Amino acid sequence: MADPTGGKRTWWIGLAIAAVLIVFAYGFAATEVNLDQIRSEPRRVGLVRILRSLARPELIEYDRQDTITDSPVLIPCQEGASTPPPSVDGRSLTMDPPCAEPRAEVTIEGFGFSANQLVRLSFVPGSAVELRLADVRSDADGHFSAVVRLPNRPDENVQTIRAVSSEPVGSPRFTTTARDTLEKIIETVFMALVATTFATLLAVPLSFFAARNLMETITSPLTSVALGLIAAPLGVAGGVLAARGASVVAGMLTDNSLLALVGLVVTPLIAFRFVRLALPAEEVDRPTSSQRVIRAVLLLVSVLLAVLALYLAADLLQVAGNWARPYLGVFGFMAQFFATVGELLEFGVILIAALFGTGALVMLSNRLGHSLRRRLPQGVVRTLNIPLAMTAGALLAVLVARVIAWFYEWTDASRTTWIPIAIGAIMGLLLVLRSIRKDAVNVGLGTYYVTRTVFNVLRAIEPLIMAIVFVVWVGIGPFAGALALGLHTIAALAKLYSEQVESISTGPLEAVRATGANRLQTVVYAVVPQIIPPYISFTMYRWDINVRMSTIIGFVGGGGIGFLLQQNINLLNYRAAAAQILAIAIVVSAMDWLSSKIRQRYV
Repeated sequence: MADPTGGKRTWWIGLAIAAVLIVFAYGFAATEVNLDQIRSEPRRVGLVRILRSLARPELIEYDRQDTITDSPVLIPCQEGASTPPPSVDGRSLTMDPPCAEPRAEVTIEGFGFSANQLVRLSFVPGSAVELRLADVRSDADGHFSAVVRLPNRPDENVQTIRAVSSEPVGSPRFTTTARDTLEKIIETVFMALVATTFATLLAVPLSFFAARNLMETITSPLTSVALGLIAAPLGVAGGVLAARGASVVAGMLTDNSLLALVGLVVTPLIAFRFVRLALPAEEVDRPTSSQRVIRAVLLLVSVLLAVLALYLAADLLQVAGNWARPYLGVFGFMAQFFATVGELLEFGVILIAALFGTGALVMLSNRLGHSLRRRLPQGVVRTLNIPLAMTAGALLAVLVARVIAWFYEWTDASRTTWIPIAIGAIMGLLLVLRSIRKDAVNVGLGTYYVTRTVFNVLRAIEPLIMAIVFVVWVGIGPFAGALALGLHTIAALAKLYSEQVESISTGPLEAVRATGANRLQTVVYAVVPQIIPPYISFTMYRWDINVRMSTIIGFVGGGGIGFLLQQNINLLNYRAAAAQILAIAIVVSAMDWLSSKIRQRYV
């Protein structure tokens, strides 16, 4: 008796095979597979020409000397007339037949030419204007043969068939293409290096926020979270105001370089001391109200001093770089580097001040929230959480709405203010209701999801698109390419780093926590030793990727060798393009070898 299960299996296998065939058949149709194009003779000729050009990169050149060989010809043939024999110089031309009618086909042969040499055949009438007939290459014996059609230039006088060969003379030298390729490939490597370096510096700390095993255990009372959300925008505003005030003071100090240098040394020390006084590591007694006010003032002053120090550092770097540049000669780029760092620092001081101000106010609000939770009855704290959470939610929703309104140019107050306030207040109230049983918010897990979402969005945008945006912002050149690569690399490396943190062994974590270490100490002593080798490996791999990605970014004006490669391809200069392709292949191979050596030694 037949097995019904086996029959069903056969039917299912047949259906699966049919489905696969249908999918691939549709795929062939969607990709427009057309073998007629492959068999097309013009396309074959074009392919051969491109492949031969790519196989001979334009790297070496010689001075060339043209050698002219002439042979007399009669058009048309004349009875009783004869052409004088060609001059003997080691080369000779013959035409079969020796005379012909206009537009007739004749065979021209050359003897005694250099081996494998390109020869240009021309017809020279009495007007001495050369009419090109054909290009032909001599064989290994210096012989060539070509069938050409004579022009319609009848003349009773003797005319000329001319062969011009261009031969190399002198010593070889690098072509302009080779020098430009070397310059651009160096630019590409360092563009990728700068992007990878700065991206790594930002991706390493951000990766800890995207590691679930480190963040999911971080909780905070709802009171502290709400106060922190309310204090954050105030901290941003305070930091910006502090930056503007510090810039005025820095402008007065920088009139005297010595005074600015003293201020650069003294202000960070005072700021650090004020921070230690405002945020002591241990407290024996609870601080009084006056002490809290003093601590807040100290933190504000420390932020002002820190911002002032940054402005002074930025100004001194620019002054020192511009002063030293004429004296450093070929090393003037070092002075330019310090001056540029000063400009970047001055450009980013407002952002840094905003971060300082936010951090200071958030820490104070966090301590205030813990203090209220300890000192007030539980019922009062829960009641207080309602307006705090609703205010924090409304404020956060308004900020998000304002960002969206900037992109979409909304001006309606209901969409930018009142509706977001209502939605945010409701969300805050829901958060209060959710935390009634347990007065704690998992801020670590929320930070994890937000960080992961940002990284996923940045990784979804191709560096090519980012480069187009940055080219509009900073102009065509490698700076735009470095910014695009750096932004994409931050997201890519942070994801790889965070996944490595999530896969570390939990034993060292538990051991360090058992000693009473705080979170920062746990990361330093239990996490960092386990992630250094893979971090090095990922960073080298990303540098390799950025070198190759720089080629594509150059196609949209992002600098590097890709910009030069695109120009040569558009001009159909495939020999020059072959030089750039060869340089890319050499650099990628060298990067692979270097990264393997580093991984072998440190990983």
